[in-house]
Amino acid sequence: MKEYKTITRVAGPLIFVEKTEPIGYADIVRIAMPNGDVKNGQVLDTSNDIVVVQVFEGTAGIDVDTRVKFLGDTLKLNVSKDMLGRILSGSGKPIDKGPEIIPEKRLDIIGAAINPFARASPHDFIQTGISTIDAMNTLVRGQKLPLFSGSGLPHNEIALQIARQAKVIGKQENFVVVFAAMGITNEEAQYFISDFEQTGALERSVVFLNLANDPAVERLVTPRMALTAAEYFAYEHDAHVLVILTDMTNYCESLREIGAAREEIPGRRGYPGYMYTDLAMIYERAGVIKGKKGSVTQIPILTMVGDDITHPIPDLTGYITEGQIVLARELHRKGIYPSIDVLPSLSRLMNLGIGPARTRDDHKQVSDQMYAAYAEGRDLRGLVAIVGEEALSERDKRLLKFAAEFEDKFVRQKKDENRSIAETLDLCWSLLGLLPSNELTRISPELRQKYHRQK
Repeated sequence: MKEYKTITRVAGPLIFVEKTEPIGYADIVRIAMPNGDVKNGQVLDTSNDIVVVQVFEGTAGIDVDTRVKFLGDTLKLNVSKDMLGRILSGSGKPIDKGPEIIPEKRLDIIGAAINPFARASPHDFIQTGISTIDAMNTLVRGQKLPLFSGSGLPHNEIALQIARQAKVIGKQENFVVVFAAMGITNEEAQYFISDFEQTGALERSVVFLNLANDPAVERLVTPRMALTAAEYFAYEHDAHVLVILTDMTNYCESLREIGAAREEIPGRRGYPGYMYTDLAMIYERAGVIKGKKGSVTQIPILTMVGDDITHPIPDLTGYITEGQIVLARELHRKGIYPSIDVLPSLSRLMNLGIGPARTRDDHKQVSDQMYAAYAEGRDLRGLVAIVGEEALSERDKRLLKFAAEFEDKFVRQKKDENRSIAETLDLCWSLLGLLPSNELTRISPELRQKYHRQK
C-alpha cells in the first residue's frame, strides 16, 4: 500500500488528496500525523485525480507533511455475543473500561439490502407496557415505528421505558435491545448509562454512544454500527432485536454539515438532496426475513425542529416508516407522562399484530371507539371556550368528561409502570363505561354485552 503526502486542502472534517492509483468508494484511510498520532478516515468521493476523505477524529493538526494510506477495505464492525451488556462509542470501540471485544466476525456496516421478496409479513405483537402504544398504535415485530418529539419533551425517558419493558408476551424468547444515541450531551449520556445499569436492562442490551463533542463524521456511522450489531444477533443468533435510534435530527444535521463541507448543491432547507435515500438505507434494515427466526424492529426518535411535523426530517421519515408516535407539548404542559397524542399518531401494521390469537378479540374495536370518543371530546373543548359548558347537551358533556378521563387515567402512567395488554384493554372498557351502550357505535353488540359495564 502506497503512502501519499499529497494533501492539497483541508475543509472542515474533510481532506483532499491527490492520487496516482485507483481508490474505491468508502475505503478506510489511515492518516499518520507528523507528531506520530494516527487518525482514521473514509473515502467520501473519488475522481480521476483527487480523493475526498472524511476524518473521524477531526482534521486539527493535519498539514502537508501528513501521510495518507489507503487500506483497500471498507468500514467493518467487530461482532461477538460478548457485546451484550457493553457500552461502545459511536464508532464501535468499548468506552465502559471493559476489555476489547474479541470478534467472532467482522461485518460491513453498510449491511446487505433485504430483498423485498425475502421479507415476511410482520405479525407478532410487542408489548411495551405503555397503554397509548399497545392499545392504539401497536408495535409489531419487524416494524419501523418512529417517535416524533420536540425539544424538552420526554422522548428519552419513553425510549428507556420501552427498552426496559418491551417483550413478546406468552413466549420466552431471546430478546435483545440495541440502543444508539447520536449527538447527545455528556449529561444525557450519564443518564442513559445509569438507567441501563440500575434497572438491569444493560444485561440484554448493546449501547452505542456518540456524544455532541464527537466528530460529526462519526455520527453518520453510529446508526449503521448499531444496525450491524442488531442484524448479527437477529440472523446469526435468532434473537428478536429492538433498535432504538436517538436522535435522528442530530444525524441529519451532520449529513447537512458534511454536505456543506463537500460544497454540494443543497436541497430543502439546506439538507442534501439524497437525504431520503440515506434515511431509507437505515430504516429499511428493519424487518422479518423468511426462513430466519430472528427479527429487527426499529424505533427511531427525532426531535421536530420548531415542533414542525412538515420539516424535511419528520416528513421524509414518515414516508419511509410504517406510522409514527407523536408527543404533544400540550399534554406535557399538563404534567401528563408519557405525553403521547394518539390523534396524529398511527401504526400502519397494527391490524397485523392484534386480534384473538395475539392480543384479545376486542382490541381493534375498542381502539377505534376510544379514538372516536376522544377526538369528539377534544373538539368540544374548542366549543366550550366559546359558548360555555352549560350550552352543551348531555351527550356532549359525557364526551367532554371522557376526554379528560382519557388523558388522566389512560395516557398518564408512571415511568416504571408496565401495564399488560389485558390491563390496558380493561382500562379502556372502564373508561367506555362513562358512555351508554348505544353510543358505542364502533363496537359489535356481542362485545358490548361481553365487556361493557356502564358507570
